[in-house]
Amino acid sequence: MTERLSARSMVDALADDATFTELPGVIRDPKPDGPLGWPGYDALRARAVERTGEQESVVCGTARVGGTRAVLIAFEFGFLGGSLGERTGDRLEAAYTYAREHRLPVVPLVATGGSRMQEGMLALTQLQRVARQSALTREAGLAQVAVVRDPTTGGGWATLGAGADVVLALPGAQVGFAGSRVRPADADPAAYTAEAQVAAGAADAVVRPEELRETLGRWLRLLTCPSGTPAPPPDPLGDDTGLPATGWDAVRRARSPRRPRAAAYLDAYFSDRAAISGDRCGGTDPEGMLCGFGTHEGRTVAYAAQTGTATRPAGYRTAARLIRLADRLGIPVLTLVDTPGAANDAAAERQGAGPAIADLFGAVASARTPVTTLVIGEGGSGGALALAAPGNTWATPDSYFSVIAPELAAAILKRPPREVEATADQLRIRPQDLVELGVIRGAVGP
Repeated sequence: MTERLSARSMVDALADDATFTELPGVIRDPKPDGPLGWPGYDALRARAVERTGEQESVVCGTARVGGTRAVLIAFEFGFLGGSLGERTGDRLEAAYTYAREHRLPVVPLVATGGSRMQEGMLALTQLQRVARQSALTREAGLAQVAVVRDPTTGGGWATLGAGADVVLALPGAQVGFAGSRVRPADADPAAYTAEAQVAAGAADAVVRPEELRETLGRWLRLLTCPSGTPAPPPDPLGDDTGLPATGWDAVRRARSPRRPRAAAYLDAYFSDRAAISGDRCGGTDPEGMLCGFGTHEGRTVAYAAQTGTATRPAGYRTAARLIRLADRLGIPVLTLVDTPGAANDAAAERQGAGPAIADLFGAVASARTPVTTLVIGEGGSGGALALAAPGNTWATPDSYFSVIAPELAAAILKRPPREVEATADQLRIRPQDLVELGVIRGAVGP
């Protein structure tokens, strides 16, 4: 577990020197012992003020982080466990409103045990206020990057934390909807950690405290640089730049273990990049789909890249999440196609392969931001096409794109194995064939 910093110490650790300016607190007429008249509540709040020096459980203000100005919302766990009450909701609403009025990203630095019991349902309904403010901020095209600290539980996790565009977590932090005192007695405590949330696709990364300032600054810079210009397709990295002579030659080259994969293309294309992880539905596909944002020639480009393996449902959902986020922020997208096809085992079907692919097709089809696609290896059927941009797809010389793998096509047609190569020619899957058919715009390279 990391050190539990106060709200202001957390702000000091992240903000550029002397750039934090606190927003004025909203004044709500006090009622004796709060809205429910809870005996001793006023005394409890007074002790919290004396102990922390704060008037409420959140400190809100603006600051520059890595040079990018943002609205910071820092929870003070020492003030009644960072719980949310009516006054907390007032401050949160004012902070989000200020962010929209001044076109600033929002950074919740969350450390909370949930809603404040002494205010009953009025405290719980603050979650609806927060959710609406977050939704309005999304609609305004502004980024939200959450840092979940220890602990982040209850409604604070289910709104400000998990509802952010990018979720960074401190190592060892307790993170989960159920707090430690309300879980089943036999619950595995390891399931309620930052590491578990990343593994389950609910958070993007665990970041060490000494790296948080740089990481957060990078994310804010990347997510606040819109551009309406399409991303150019990458240059081919393979040694053999000539077009394939036959369909089977295209297949052989695309399947070569020596052919450059997605990671090599991303490294060559971006000067720096930051990855998102997880589909927010309980799944990740780190071996099959790489997603994130990076800097290419001075501007931000989002990327979703298949790695040459069969793509899992979580990979498709993560890519759809990436494209919708980039679309909302006005950031162009680059997709790299390289898969023999969608995973088709029983587990993939139980995880919703069909709906996941459909969701990605829909995300690409409805994107207003420009999407550019480069086929860098195997383009296996609909599992590859779902990631491809209609009208702006390119291919490397060592790639192919096919309605079905030649071996499977021959099997369906009841042809003997010796006719697989001829079938590959008939399918017209070479880059030059795809250009002639109007499926892609061109083959990249000299």
